[in-house]
Amino acid sequence: MHYRIKEKICRKFECNLLVVCSQHIILCQEKRLQCLSFTSVKEKEWLMESLIRYIKVIGGPPGREGLLVGLKNGAILKIFVDNPFAITLLKLSTSVRCLDMSTSRNKLAVVDEHNTCLVYDINTKELLFQEPNANSVAWNTQCEDMLCFSGSGYLNIKASNFPVHQQKLQGFVVGYNGSKIFCLHVYSMSAVEVPQSAPMYQYLERKMFKEAYQIACLGVTDNDWRDLATEALEGLDFDTAKKAFIRIRDLRYLELINSIEERKKRGESDNELFLADVHAYQGKFHDAAKLYKRTGHQPRALSMYTDLRMFEYAKEFVGSTDPKNTRMLMAKQADWAKSSKEPRAAAEMYLSAGEHLKAIDIIGEHGWADMLIDIARKLDKAEREPLAKCAAYFKQLQHHGYASETYAKMGDQQALVQLHVDARHWDEAFSLAEKHTQLKDLVYVPYAQWLAENDRFEEAQKAFHKAGRQNEAVKVLEQLTHNAVGESRFNDAGYYYWMLSMQCLDIARDSEEQEAEMRRKFEVFQRLAELYHVYHSIQRYTDEPFSSHMPETLFNICRFLLNNLTKDVPLGISKVNTLYALAKQSRKLGAFKLARYSYEKLQELHIPSRFQEAIELGSLTVRSKPFHDSEDLIEDMMCYRCSTTNPLLNSQGSICINCKQPFIYSSSSYEVLPLVQFYLEEGVGDEEAVCLIDLEVPHTEKGSGAGWQDRSAGESQTMTLENGTEEDPEDDPFTAKMSFEQGGSHFVPVRVSRAVLRSMSRRDVLIKRWPLPLQWEYFRSLLPDVSITMCPTCFKMFHSEDYELLVLQHNCCPYCRRPIDEPN
Repeated sequence: MHYRIKEKICRKFECNLLVVCSQHIILCQEKRLQCLSFTSVKEKEWLMESLIRYIKVIGGPPGREGLLVGLKNGAILKIFVDNPFAITLLKLSTSVRCLDMSTSRNKLAVVDEHNTCLVYDINTKELLFQEPNANSVAWNTQCEDMLCFSGSGYLNIKASNFPVHQQKLQGFVVGYNGSKIFCLHVYSMSAVEVPQSAPMYQYLERKMFKEAYQIACLGVTDNDWRDLATEALEGLDFDTAKKAFIRIRDLRYLELINSIEERKKRGESDNELFLADVHAYQGKFHDAAKLYKRTGHQPRALSMYTDLRMFEYAKEFVGSTDPKNTRMLMAKQADWAKSSKEPRAAAEMYLSAGEHLKAIDIIGEHGWADMLIDIARKLDKAEREPLAKCAAYFKQLQHHGYASETYAKMGDQQALVQLHVDARHWDEAFSLAEKHTQLKDLVYVPYAQWLAENDRFEEAQKAFHKAGRQNEAVKVLEQLTHNAVGESRFNDAGYYYWMLSMQCLDIARDSEEQEAEMRRKFEVFQRLAELYHVYHSIQRYTDEPFSSHMPETLFNICRFLLNNLTKDVPLGISKVNTLYALAKQSRKLGAFKLARYSYEKLQELHIPSRFQEAIELGSLTVRSKPFHDSEDLIEDMMCYRCSTTNPLLNSQGSICINCKQPFIYSSSSYEVLPLVQFYLEEGVGDEEAVCLIDLEVPHTEKGSGAGWQDRSAGESQTMTLENGTEEDPEDDPFTAKMSFEQGGSHFVPVRVSRAVLRSMSRRDVLIKRWPLPLQWEYFRSLLPDVSITMCPTCFKMFHSEDYELLVLQHNCCPYCRRPIDEPN
């Protein structure tokens, strides 16, 4: 081996073994040992009688360390660095492979060339024990009686004279400190944590508690510490037990040990009595009682049993020979039952005495549902007070099944409904409400409030409506509508406003005092519903990159909205978006005059930055277009009553500028439908009017003889003309009546008599059958070949093809969202 010590120059030394001390380096070459300082100065040299096989530093003061040297001839020497003379410790008959000395310098462990670990007493030179299959050995530096040796792929740990504890480990043991073993495998040094449980239990089996405690200090688990503490306590080694219990922080047993030590200081010395106390703490009550009896301390045993409420064992222990102790036992049992220190037993005693209410209070306060249901089932249904108390405790303990059973036994349906409502068991509550209609408010009102709290507002509104709480239902809908507008969900806002209008109609029908106010709100909400429904398409067109509407539809929608925004603009509806959409569609369709008007109106408004450039560019480019609108678009605005052509935008609203007749729009394309509303003359009722219209006999058609075909889809009404010709308007009394009653500056409605009704065809008439307090509305189609469909719920008119397409897309009415398969 070649080692170099670098100071100012490097020197080369030949050696077989080398160890390092605090101030020296020890070199071994064959039989020679040399002691060099760190400056490469040779201070001492020892010459041995045989080849040196092993060297180990065994510690000592700095500069005066001791060395163990093993020779090939079996001699074991001890050398001090500051002493030139070697001390012979032992002479073996075989060569030495490894050796180590215990911390007290009293024992020497040697591994010879036969792989045998030999342990000698240094003072007497006596062989204490030997173990086979060893190649290296090391003493525990923290425990005098423990060593470990390795060999044949195993690590062997030996404590005192106990059997060896083995575990698999590759390498050579070079050190043993506490629970760590340092092992050299090839060129790698590793530290292995080895639990000391096995040697500790070896000492415990021999009742060597102090030695077991020393081993435990090297490293064992909490369970091992508890076993050591328990064994030492039962062996009456209170000092060791106290140290062990301190380790695991068991205050209960530390209090016991402290009590025993105090009693020993006062002169007590009966170990059996101490052991009885230990057994009592450990739960070995019968063993403790036997020891108490053997030592003449029967009162302690009796007190133990009574404190534990083990009255049967106490009675057996006392027997019938000692009346005084028997009376004392009964008195303690009665006091315990009265003070309820053991409430379950106290409750049982109260039940035996027939004090049901006191027993129920104790059981309910402690939450013993099993005992409580037994009591409730045994009680007669006439005992309402204890049954009610049982049910109240079940409800408090969240045992709703038991509470339901108890209320059912009492026959208290109101309390049962309230129980289901509080537990949110809505199905059971609804089932009871159907059987007992007087309890409906107890179910639907809390259910609606719960739905509203969980953001299920539409269901909450319906629940309030079912409960008859119309005002609450309206409040929920108003909140829904406000949220929808704030979140730009204008389609939902329109739907909620329609629901609000119908809710107001219900209130008006049920309350005469609120009829006028509710009818006014109905009209307001109907108007807002249609405005938000229409604005939804505009908002999607301006905010989203694609639109599902045709330019003509968007054009009509914008005009309809602007014609109806003659008063205040509702919250969330933007005139800028509407005029911007109208300007773009007007240019596409050739309505350049209207487009120019729209751009001029936009200049008067606050325009968002995202539209600023497009509006300015459009305002400039539209000036290059003709200053008039497309004739096709203008012709579409003809009034079907007076044949007056109306402007595309009308400041007066959606009415004819000549006869003031309101336009009827398709609620999908918002084209003007060929319908004229008419009214009944005084004295003609709705039922009579329908009967008169139904009396009409179909006219014989000219030409091919084909006639009008009436088709219906569910509750909807549809009018179509199959290969026929239109009836001569001069022969139609309604047409004459309509032309005759046109007024000047004021709107004059068309009123029809019984004769006119009789002349009408049922296929030409659409009726909005509004519920009370509203009146029915009648409309006459002037172009029967135009197929029109009316929703039977919201009474909105559609071109039949548009309506069928929308129903196929949504499976419901596009306006009121009534499922198409739902009965009206």
